[in-house]
Amino acid sequence: MHDQLLLQESKGEDGIKKEEMGISHSREDVQARQLEARMESQEVAGGCCSLYWRRWQELCTATPAPAKTCFSRFTAKIQLVGELSLSVSYFIFLRGFEAMEAYKKWVRRNKDYVHSLESLANGLTWLLPERFSASEIGPEAVTAILGIVTAINEHIIDTTPTQMLADPVKPDSFPYSLCISAIKDLETLVEVAAQHYYGDDKKWNFIAVTEATKVLVRLALFRNSGYKMLLHGGETPNIEKHLGFSSSQHNGGGFGENARMGSDPVWLRGVQHKQAIMEPPPQMIERPSLSMILSEKGVQGALFLMGEVLFITRPLIYVLLIRKYGIRSWIPWFLSLAVDTIGAGFLTQVTKSRDYHLTASEQDELKRRKLLWALYLMRDPFFSKYTRQRLQSTEKLLEPVPIIGLLTAKIVELVVGAQTRYTYMSGS
Repeated sequence: MHDQLLLQESKGEDGIKKEEMGISHSREDVQARQLEARMESQEVAGGCCSLYWRRWQELCTATPAPAKTCFSRFTAKIQLVGELSLSVSYFIFLRGFEAMEAYKKWVRRNKDYVHSLESLANGLTWLLPERFSASEIGPEAVTAILGIVTAINEHIIDTTPTQMLADPVKPDSFPYSLCISAIKDLETLVEVAAQHYYGDDKKWNFIAVTEATKVLVRLALFRNSGYKMLLHGGETPNIEKHLGFSSSQHNGGGFGENARMGSDPVWLRGVQHKQAIMEPPPQMIERPSLSMILSEKGVQGALFLMGEVLFITRPLIYVLLIRKYGIRSWIPWFLSLAVDTIGAGFLTQVTKSRDYHLTASEQDELKRRKLLWALYLMRDPFFSKYTRQRLQSTEKLLEPVPIIGLLTAKIVELVVGAQTRYTYMSGS
């Protein structure tokens, strides 16, 4: 027994020394520790259940007692049930956490296979029966679930530890991108369900709530990211370093530091390398604040902020105008176009300035936003008065052609059906 204790102490000391020296444990050691932890949790859970069962039997089989003792026994039973519920909840949470970690590892190892399955499933949803019909809740629910699963998988892949360490900026504690993607996947289901149960007029109340939620989350992301441009409405993290706010304190000591390390002895370099592995980075890159942008960039910074805020709030403004004037009115259409035009004008003015440099991703985002203006052709009342007639005339023109005529008819059917849904043509 004494020899076993000494052996355990020596193993413990070796493990501590390994951790102090920065040497990672072998794969067999890690797997053995995980197995021991699982067995220990199972033993603890089983022991707790046995203990609770014995206590319950003791309380139920006890001899009759006065009223005061019966009340105490009843209170003890309630307390026992509460403790058992907490233990079961903890056990379920532990198993769910282990299952989620295993799922994360599988997704990260097979990300190409996961992407292929997601693309195939999302493509097949357009062929579901009763799509764009009165009873569309079922197909839209399937589409929403697939979209949320896709967003979760993308979030798992994007938060791979090796990729997170490459970003010098402090990571977000709240998954804003995942939240925005989930809301966008659910908004069509909300619109269809609201139209089915409350009618065409009252459905805009639910759509307005959905758009307001997206505005709040995007504004929070805009602030938390250091007032960077939102890429794809916030679904894609903007992790590129902005040249306008790069500080010399993060890269100013490059040459001198390398020259000093070149004169250090070999043994000192090894010690410094181990310290660099064990110790965290000394500081994270500070995100620009609102006052910093306004003070350093002046008018150009203010124009950028106003342009981005207009782009974020434009869908909510459009929905609120539709609630007031109706979908057939030209007022929401023209005012929404005006907001987009003013916001894009502000951002275009910023790009012409030499003091404000956009990254490659932000320049691509500006091009994508300009392409979204084509959706105004698909929104009422413009669609009902002009676009629909063009589509119908094209369908009649190509109808005699054997294969092209069928494809054209199917495309026109899908376009006209998608146009009836606000969320498909909102561009938000």
